[in-house]
Amino acid sequence: MRNETIDSKQMMTRFMEACRDAGVRVTPQRIEIFRELMGLDTHPDTETVHRRVRKKMPSISLDTVYRTLGLLEEKKLISRVGSLPGPARYEANPDPHHHFVCTSCGSVADVSSEAVGKLHVTDKVLPGCSVKSIHVEIRGLCSRCAHK
Repeated sequence: MRNETIDSKQMMTRFMEACRDAGVRVTPQRIEIFRELMGLDTHPDTETVHRRVRKKMPSISLDTVYRTLGLLEEKKLISRVGSLPGPARYEANPDPHHHFVCTSCGSVADVSSEAVGKLHVTDKVLPGCSVKSIHVEIRGLCSRCAHK
């Protein structure tokens, strides 16, 4: 788990401002769900977020967590990670980065690299298209699975 730092406080402030700008009400449930995503180095699925949030908000339902994650993703306040079969995973990391996905255990790790970060798509690659974002997903075996 990440330490509570000034950066996480700034992220929370930015989140609340972005919610207001997107017309999303800032509720205690939404704050706590975002706080859980922000505080984890992993990329949790909905049920994991629900389990963790229930420790602080015992009455929160799984449906509320599903709907909140869907809304926050729709408003681009969080990101869905990975495209492997299985449950969707989420993150709150706003910094440009890509992902490594283990094809055996499904773990997801952030990849920050200047080489990957310089990737761009020109009009010549996709004529007539307008690229809004690029997400690179590197697939392979994580070190734990590679040594099994």
